[in-house]
Amino acid sequence: MAFKDMTGQKVPNAVFHTRQGDQWVDVNTDELFSGKKVVVFSLPGAFTPTCSSTHLPRYNELADEFKKLGIDDILCVSVNDTFVMNAWADDQESDKITLIPDGNGEFTEGMNRLVSKEDLGFGKRSWRYSMLVDDGMIVKIFDEPEKDGDPFEVSDADTMIKFLNPDWEEKPSVTIITKPGCDFCAKAKEALKSHGVAYEEVVLGRDASMTSVRAITGHDTVPQVFVGGKRIGGSEELETYLASDACAV
Repeated sequence: MAFKDMTGQKVPNAVFHTRQGDQWVDVNTDELFSGKKVVVFSLPGAFTPTCSSTHLPRYNELADEFKKLGIDDILCVSVNDTFVMNAWADDQESDKITLIPDGNGEFTEGMNRLVSKEDLGFGKRSWRYSMLVDDGMIVKIFDEPEKDGDPFEVSDADTMIKFLNPDWEEKPSVTIITKPGCDFCAKAKEALKSHGVAYEEVVLGRDASMTSVRAITGHDTVPQVFVGGKRIGGSEELETYLASDACAV
């Protein structure tokens, strides 16, 4: 396969049939791209391993960093219908990403990146790539290398953000384990927000159990905050950490 270099060209015209609430809403490319600076990443399918574990979550995690660099929106495009994409969005809690269902593959075909995945029973799907689009014009495309399988080397969020700002430095990931109705958990989350720290929340009873907390931390209380793989502790320990010179977030 040989992908056409579309740098400097307009994105293809397409209409995406989306389901918003109980209504069908058609969204076109002009609405998505006109007058905006947009990052797009396209992938083979919702709920597939790499897409769910790495590709989408990392763009969602870095969405605020992209916004600081002038990006108005981040679009995730896949050749899936809107019901699948909506279900995937709910499953991933990808609140900072706009998921676009290219159910008929028209946009992807216009990008010359509609490929056969019939060996997997997928039919026609998108090749994995990312691109920067400014007012509908393609500025840069990162295509995954043309080799067997599902390569994931250059369409990731980190590659794109370093293209936008070569001096960008990664901050340590932050995770907080909470439970519903916990005042100390709410206090810890507010402290992170007030310091502009993006975090992932793991909720007991939904994402994990107290058994998991004890196994991971050796403690049976929440919240439990981790920064870059290091346990910080509860809300009081977090406030001390955020006020210290050792704070890296």
